[in-house]
Amino acid sequence: MEKQVIPVLEMSCAVCAATVEKTVREMPGVAEATVNFAANTLQVVYDPKKISLKEMQAAVQAAGYDLVISDNAEADAADAEHRHYVDMKRRTLGAWLFGVPVMVLSMLFHEPSTIWVWILMLLTLPVLYLGRSFYISGWKAARQGRANMDTLVMLSTSVSFLFSLFSTIYPQFWVSLGLVPHVYYEAVAMIIAFVLTGKLLEARAKQSTSASIRSLMGLQPKTARLVDENGEERDVPIGMLRPGNRVSVRPGEKIPVDGVLLEGSSYVDESMISGESEAVAKQPGDRVLAGTLNQRGAFVLDVQASGADTVLSRMVRMVREAQGSKAPVQGIVDKVAAIFVPVVIGISILTFVVWIVVAGWGMFPYALLSAVSVLVIACPCALGLATPTALTVGIGKGAQQHILIKDAFALENMCRVNAVVLDKTGTLTEGAPQVVGEKLYPDFDRYAPVLLAAEMKSEHPLALSLAENLRQRGYKPAEQVADFESLTGRGVVCTCEGIPFWAGNQALAEERLKGVELPEGYTIYFGNDRELLAAFEVKDALKATSREAVEQLKRCGIEVYMLTGDKESTAAEVARAAGIEHYRWGVLPDDKERFVAELQKAGKCVAMVGDGINDSQALARADVSVAMGKGTDVAMDVAMVTLMNSDLLLLPRAVTLSRKTVRIIRENLFWAFGYNVVCIPVAAGVLYPIGILLTPMWASAAMAFSSVSVILNSLRLR
Repeated sequence: MEKQVIPVLEMSCAVCAATVEKTVREMPGVAEATVNFAANTLQVVYDPKKISLKEMQAAVQAAGYDLVISDNAEADAADAEHRHYVDMKRRTLGAWLFGVPVMVLSMLFHEPSTIWVWILMLLTLPVLYLGRSFYISGWKAARQGRANMDTLVMLSTSVSFLFSLFSTIYPQFWVSLGLVPHVYYEAVAMIIAFVLTGKLLEARAKQSTSASIRSLMGLQPKTARLVDENGEERDVPIGMLRPGNRVSVRPGEKIPVDGVLLEGSSYVDESMISGESEAVAKQPGDRVLAGTLNQRGAFVLDVQASGADTVLSRMVRMVREAQGSKAPVQGIVDKVAAIFVPVVIGISILTFVVWIVVAGWGMFPYALLSAVSVLVIACPCALGLATPTALTVGIGKGAQQHILIKDAFALENMCRVNAVVLDKTGTLTEGAPQVVGEKLYPDFDRYAPVLLAAEMKSEHPLALSLAENLRQRGYKPAEQVADFESLTGRGVVCTCEGIPFWAGNQALAEERLKGVELPEGYTIYFGNDRELLAAFEVKDALKATSREAVEQLKRCGIEVYMLTGDKESTAAEVARAAGIEHYRWGVLPDDKERFVAELQKAGKCVAMVGDGINDSQALARADVSVAMGKGTDVAMDVAMVTLMNSDLLLLPRAVTLSRKTVRIIRENLFWAFGYNVVCIPVAAGVLYPIGILLTPMWASAAMAFSSVSVILNSLRLR
């Protein structure tokens, strides 16, 4: 199965988005299809052996919309949207240029018998032409047996214009019935002008919701300086580069690809990826990432990944997919949107009938105006934009702050978290322990190479620190080490020249050396089955921001727990320094998972924070999994939320962002639903007994404002 995010064109409302989504989802070979109306994208999971993107595009085109599936889809979609925006701006200006005179003249001359009414009709025709997109879209939807927002605009303006045209040509018909002939050209012109204005403002505001993702995309250069076999350099597009190519980078330039330094050295600013402000020294053999800034030296690198395969592109792709996902609450909105337009048309017809039945044919003009106002004021757009605009802005804002949120489900769950479980090493602490004390026995020098070889094979930060310490002392790893085995959460065992050796925590030492008195207060013990050879105290310093991060989490009403495989004294010292009251020591991966499950049984919504690999069981069990990473870790793929640097302060920031985003979604949905619940009855005329009747012109203005207000509310997250 493949997953792709594809730009969609020609959508005008939430009903359009639902139509595209349903069209693609029902095709054979498609497993999932989700349309984000705010971002104008389709996220699809499909089997390329059963269906192609071309076939999807053809089906979507038949439904009246389009997909952009070119090699440069992002740029092509951006160009199409820009052309659409420029065209809409031109049409909106034209609608107002003709619409305002129609409105002014209507106030002065509204009797069909005068020549001015014919002038009103002629001035309205250009406005109808400028609003032709509503009629084209509405007609396409009708041919498919569907109805969307454009259907409402098409019906309301068509009914108003045709009624006015009939009254202009045959005013005697109404006079013979004892009724005063009326025309509503100003309603037609102003409905189109206001709706076009709303769409223009909506398009402009929607561009702002994607500003964060565009800023990420803008980090990667479009060209690179390729070094050929003769050592000559030439500029080429990024798309031409392949793994194994060599690329030259000069001081002050952005690095165009992911690669490894071959020649030269430099300091690289990686803050745009990791958030770490200090430049990182790079030597031959070190890895560099696309989008980061080369500060000082010039170097040549070997290309490992370019274009869509770079870490930066993976980040952009992950954010796009997250923005395209749906929050659970969106399911309710989708169900409402599916029946919204037919229900509104039904209410409009009912409004007309009730007016005539209750007030009689003498109130025909008011019945018609009210029915048209109901069609105009109903707005599925506000409902459709309520959730995706907030998600798009919130997830994009998180990416700018080096917080990668995998999907809307993770974002919504994060806001409910009331318990956070923190791994100690690398999360609360620096993850770069140092040997601060030791006790060496007589045979240690003889067997130190065995310890070095064993610890070099371990992935635990304490083991790696001890190995580095031994290397600095001049020891070389033994070559005859065999039968290596890692005992998760305890240590390692191996053999050398037939002799079994082990290195690990106190529990492992007590198991291997039963009856032997061990020195207290050490972290790593080393020995064989006969004797203890050494004991080392390895400490990992607390990160500078860990205590403040814990305090901020507590202020958010979140209980903080720490789990570690270390001994009690080390755990107590770190917990005290970090301000954590609840902690457990000597825990294994299974214990961490059980602890998370215990909290969940107690009614807690639990976030587990770890490195994305060693804590995988607990991360999988937690309601929200959070990985600490530098942006190149596989944690980007496995965790719901990835903090792109080592600063734990990103965690309370992620919680706050989640809570704000979910609050904005709820506000948007409240106003979108509330707007329709309140305004549709007002448009139908329930307040007419107290002298209030909404005209179609002001109904269209209110409809335009509702969509824009939802987007502007979402933009507060920025």
